[in-house]
Amino acid sequence: MEALDATGPATAARHTLRLLARRIQHPTEEIDNLNQRITEAVKASSSGLPDVRGVGPDSAAALLIAAGDNPERLTSETSFAALCDTSPVEASSGKTQRRRLNRGGDRQANAALYRIVLSRLRWGDRTRN
Repeated sequence: MEALDATGPATAARHTLRLLARRIQHPTEEIDNLNQRITEAVKASSSGLPDVRGVGPDSAAALLIAAGDNPERLTSETSFAALCDTSPVEASSGKTQRRRLNRGGDRQANAALYRIVLSRLRWGDRTRN
């Protein structure tokens, strides 16, 4: 009778749940480890980005990667906007005068800026005003 209990549905369910818990736990540990490494790398860059409200480690890392190894080439806000796909480009034809956003830059940096703007609009008093 005991042998049947060891191979019954309840035992199989416990074993399956244990396997699923291990599968969930291992990637979660890896994600936590990688997040910690990203945070340390961003802080080590001494960029000051983590101190800005609304800028998390992921967004800061994306912006630092976009700036590259030589951030001195970014001499103005305009050049940074062009790098991040947020600069206006003339799209006029004939009598119509209009602009569109530049789509020739780093999409990951653009997404990081978008996340920063959304969080600052939500929680930043200065940005909301």
